[in-house]
Formats: sequence, structure tokens, C-alpha cells
Amino acid sequence: MVNRVQTGRKAGLRSVIGRYPLTSFFVLAMGLSWIAWTPYVMSKNGIGEEDFEFPPVLGTSQILGMLPGAYLGPILAAFIVTAAAEGRPGLRRWAGRLLKWRVNWKWYVLAVVGVPVALIIGGIPFAGVENMAIPPAMVLVAIVPGLVLQVVTTGIAEEPGWRDFALPLMQPRFGPLRGTLLLGVLWGIWHLPLFLTEWGGYPNVTWVDPVEFIISCVAISIVMTWVFNRTGESLPVAMLLHASVNNFLSIGWAFVFPTLGDSHQATAHVVLLVFGATALVLLVTTRGKLGYKPSAATETPDAQVHTTA
Repeated sequence: MVNRVQTGRKAGLRSVIGRYPLTSFFVLAMGLSWIAWTPYVMSKNGIGEEDFEFPPVLGTSQILGMLPGAYLGPILAAFIVTAAAEGRPGLRRWAGRLLKWRVNWKWYVLAVVGVPVALIIGGIPFAGVENMAIPPAMVLVAIVPGLVLQVVTTGIAEEPGWRDFALPLMQPRFGPLRGTLLLGVLWGIWHLPLFLTEWGGYPNVTWVDPVEFIISCVAISIVMTWVFNRTGESLPVAMLLHASVNNFLSIGWAFVFPTLGDSHQATAHVVLLVFGATALVLLVTTRGKLGYKPSAATETPDAQVHTTA
């Protein structure tokens, strides 16, 4: 009797996930991460309600405070929902995009070189050319291992969920533009608890900061959707693009712009300017399609289960 009840509950839960995969994914992604981030928020690295502190690793408390919650969020949620709704065939498709690295080399150059160049150009109006500096050799050497670290942390923790799982389901249902706008907003909301920690510059945070961040997430999502679609749904390029933004802002930004390096607000303004302008150009030149081809969307019976969410 007990076994039947337990089996029935499992089947019922799997049925719910299969009917509402997108909702299940976002609820799990946010819930798992927010629960895991609670100690970080409550610690001295956050609002200081608890008398303990996450020690720095590689110069930051985020490795121990933020990263576990990131790994427990989007990637784990995507795995759980895909396994429950589509089983092994779905997991193979999901993992296949993660391993799709054979794309034109120009996309890798765009992610690795184009992003820092664009951010530097965007920073000039805020700092002035006279306040720019050439980073020391040690910084330039650290760029490559820093990028690798960002890929295996932020990239792997987030993009198998946002771009590998959610985007391929949202584009057929909502269209590339509306799907991307919704994904960008939810991606930004996922970060909100972190504004109560060192990650978000707490306690020097106002309501403008998370609002601006969410708008930036939407702009970045538009760029990433275009890259994802144009590369045939290559997740490595998407991860590299995401990692490249974080890597340059973490390692090179303060050395190129010493007068802006410690300002969360100035950095946020530059990111919004650069990706906002790029997003507008892409929306105009692609007429909102962002490289999406409906015929390339997954049309197998297993994948069609997702479109009912």
C-alpha cells in the first residue's frame, strides 16, 4: 500500500512537471538558489543578521557564498525537469547543446575579444580617455585562467538552464523576442537576493540598482539569443560570452579604468549602455527575429510536451 502511494505521488509529480515544464523550471531554479543563498544573505557578507562570515577564496567571498546556490539553481532545475518530462532522450538533447563547440571561430573571437573591447569603448564616455590605463602584464596573463574559471563556475552553473533548457522552449511558444524578454526579466529576478550581499554592493544599494540590472539582463539576453540562434544553439559560445563579461569586469576593468573600478553604479551603467545599444541594433537589423528559424525548433513528440507549459 505504501509503495503504491509513493509511486502514485512520483507519477503525479512527473505529470505536473511534464505539463508545466517552464513553470517547474523557474520555480525550482529560483527556489533552490534562494534557499542556498540564505546563509550568505544573513551572514556578515550580507545583511549581518548572523555572526559568521564566508572567508574569501581567490579574493572573493562569492566562491563559497554564491556559487553553491548557483549550481543548485538553473543547471540542477534543468536536469530535474528534463529528466522528469522527457527522460533520457531529452537529457541527450539537452547535453548535446552543451557539447556543441564546433562552430565558426569568429564566434569565439566575438565572445573572448569583442566583449572586452565593447566594454572598454562603453567605459570611455564615463571615465574619459585621459583616465584610461594599460593593465600590467600580470593582469593580461590572468585573463585566460580567469575566463576558464568563469566558464566552469558561472557559465556551467547558469547557461545549461537559461539558454540550454529555457530558451529552446520559450522561442517556439512566445517567439524569439517575447521569449527573450521574459527570460531576461526572470534571469534578472533570480539574482535579486544577491543585492543584499557583497556581490551587489550591499549596503550601498538603492532600488535603482536591481531595476537597472534586470534591464541589463534583458539586453544581454537579446544578444545571447542572437548568438545562440546563429551558432545553431551552441551552448559553449553562450557560456563563453557570459563568462567573458564577468571575467573582464572582475579582472581587467579596474586596471583599464582606475577611476571607475570601485563604482558598482558606473560599471552597471556601462554594461547597460553597451548591451542596450547592441540589443537595439540586433532588433532593428533582424526585425526582432534574432536569428531564430522556427523550422530548426525541436519537433519531436518528447519535446512537444514542453510547449504545453
